[in-house]
Formats: sequence, C-alpha cells, structure tokens
Amino acid sequence: MQTLQSLTEDAKALANGLPVHTAKSSAKVIPILALSPEDEVARALQICNACRYCEGFCAVFPAMTRRLEFGSADVHYLANLCHNCGACLHACQYAPPHEFAVNIPKAMAEVRGKTYADYAWPSALGSLYQRNGLTLSLALVAALTLFLVLAVVLQGNGLAALWGADLGGNFYRLFPHNLLVGMFAPVFLFVVFALSMGVRRFWKEIKPATSGVDVGSSAAAEATSDVLRLKYLDGGHGQGCNNEDDAYTLQRRRCHHLTFYGFMLCFAATSLATVYHYVFGWAAPYDLPSLPKVLGAVGGVGLMLGTAGLWRLNFKRHPQHGDARQKPMDLGFIALLFVVSASGLALWLGRGTPALALLLCLHLGAVMALFATLPYGKFAHGVFRTAALLRHNTEKRQPNPIGLGAD
Repeated sequence: MQTLQSLTEDAKALANGLPVHTAKSSAKVIPILALSPEDEVARALQICNACRYCEGFCAVFPAMTRRLEFGSADVHYLANLCHNCGACLHACQYAPPHEFAVNIPKAMAEVRGKTYADYAWPSALGSLYQRNGLTLSLALVAALTLFLVLAVVLQGNGLAALWGADLGGNFYRLFPHNLLVGMFAPVFLFVVFALSMGVRRFWKEIKPATSGVDVGSSAAAEATSDVLRLKYLDGGHGQGCNNEDDAYTLQRRRCHHLTFYGFMLCFAATSLATVYHYVFGWAAPYDLPSLPKVLGAVGGVGLMLGTAGLWRLNFKRHPQHGDARQKPMDLGFIALLFVVSASGLALWLGRGTPALALLLCLHLGAVMALFATLPYGKFAHGVFRTAALLRHNTEKRQPNPIGLGAD
C-alpha cells in the first residue's frame, strides 16, 4: 500500500500536470505544456479515470477503465483506438479553460502522429509524416504528371502525341499494359510491405499491454464490423460527432463512408480488371456495362463526394479537436484522393476527345503520387486503427484486471 507521503506527492504531481506514474519528487514540477505527447495523454487519462463521465462514448474509455497506469504501449494503443469524434471534449467539465486543461482529442491526435512516424518502415522515412503536406502532395502530382507528359512528347511526334493523337479511345496505345504494370506493381508491393512492417512493430508493442491473448474469431468478426460501419464515429449515442461546435452531426461518418467505400470499389475494379486480363484474356479498356467499369464509376463518384465533404468539414473543424500540425498532411491525403477520382472519371468521359493523352498523364501521375505517399501519410491511420480495434475486441473478452479485490 502506498504511504501517505507518496500519495501526497502523487496528488501534487497530478495537480501540476505531471503523470502520476512518472512523478519522482514533488520538488520538481513539470508544467503541462512541457510534457511529451505520451505523458500528456497519461495525465489526462488519469483525470478521466477518476471522472468516467464519458465512459459510454467510444472504445477508448472502457479500455481506459481496465488500467490504473498508462505506459507507452497503453498510450499508443489508446491513441490509435480514438476516432477523434470530439464528443468527449464537448462533454468534459475539465476541458480548457479549466486549469486541468483536459483535451483528449488533441492529446490523442498528437500521439497518433508521433506513432505513425515512429513505426514507419524504413524508419529513416518516418520524418515524411511531418513534411507530407498539401503543397508536397500536389507538387508530387505535378512533377509526375510532367514526367509522363515529357515521356509522351519525346517518344511520340512532339506535341501532336499529347493533344489530338488518334488513339481510338484506347490509352494502352500510349502506355502499353505491361509498361503500366512494371511501373505500378513495384510501388504497390512496397506500400503493402512498408505498412505491414510498421503495423507489425506496433502490434508487437501493444499486444502484451492488451491481455497478450491472440485474436479469436469472434473478436476479429466484431472488429471487422466496427471498421466497416465506422461504429465509433457516431459519438457513442448514434447522433454523430461534434465538428465545429456542440451540435451533433453524422456528416463526418457519412463522408468517411463515401471515401472508404469509394476507394475500395475503385480498388476492386482494378483487381477485377487484372483477373479479366490475365485469367480470361479480356483486354482493357472496358466500358459499361462491364463490372470493372461499373465498380470504377460508382467508386469514383463516391470518392469524389466523400473527399469533397471531408475537405469542407476539415476547414470548419473546431481547432481544439486535433493537432493543427497534422492539418497539411490530412488535407494532402484528401486532395490526392480527390484528384485521383476526378481525373479517373475525366479520363473515362474524355476518352474520345483530343485531351485523352493529357488526362491519362494527369491520372497516372496522381495515382503514382498517392501510392508513393500511402505508407507515410494519413492512410496509415486506417491500418493502425484496425489493429487497435482488433486488440480492443480481444482484450474486452478477458476478465477485467481492475475490480474488487484487484491489486
């Protein structure tokens, strides 16, 4: 049992913004602003653990109640379990300007940004998270598009190959299928491998802190359902998140759904087209009512609508809801997805026009830029959050270590 002196030191440390588990001496007080992102989350959660007003809001707070202390692994796990819906900030009686200054969405966002960089593979590229902003993303699209344009001009008949060339609506006459596969397949494989290596390191750290039990089928099924439904973007009460004020809205959830399922439909269209080409020998391009074209068209429209909505909501978002330093990265990812979908639809609609070659270069440049930044941008949050949800649904099926008679 703790002595009266140690309890007093813990109380003083907590009152001065120092996490209890790191408090060494009441003579050395660290102000809240000087805390590391992990220590700030630990400090805030210790206050939340005493209050528990937000216990039913999302997965974070039930997971929090299973802990008395918050080490690095616990903080990284809980930060990626947080969906940044903002509900807890608007409900909190200790939120700024209260002297406790509890801001869970902002604290969690800062840790998430740090974990993406810390777990990036290779680690030397982790710093790209800090530089992967809107300007960089669009500049990369422009650079890759210009590279493809120059390739077309130099390999063809000058500018005539770029505008007005008679391709019969078949862009493979400009970039052969095997050339495109050779360009994109290595990048795609690298993206999958880099993300897998990053989430593997994350999983190895948080598994011992989340019961250490392997994921069972029922936990995996529930986590999959949570991911596909974006369950925790409903604010815990089904009315939605807070965005710019205290009003609840389901717009963020709906825009995320349009973006996620639009992206997945586009990916399914590409995958099915690959099967058509290599298994059945049906060469592209495809047109309506072929299944790849239906999936691509519906997915492209959904992706455009979803990203346009997220862009608008991002600019209207309450400044206390997240880490302002990550805003360029968020906007960069949204912009890339929008340009990919918009240019893809424009390429389809303009395939019989003189602009086909130029539209193709723009679309391929945007897709290549998106692929190149996937492991080091906002896309990673979906992968890490899925891992956190798998651990949460596994952990909550185990006996709660914190209860009557617990040490």
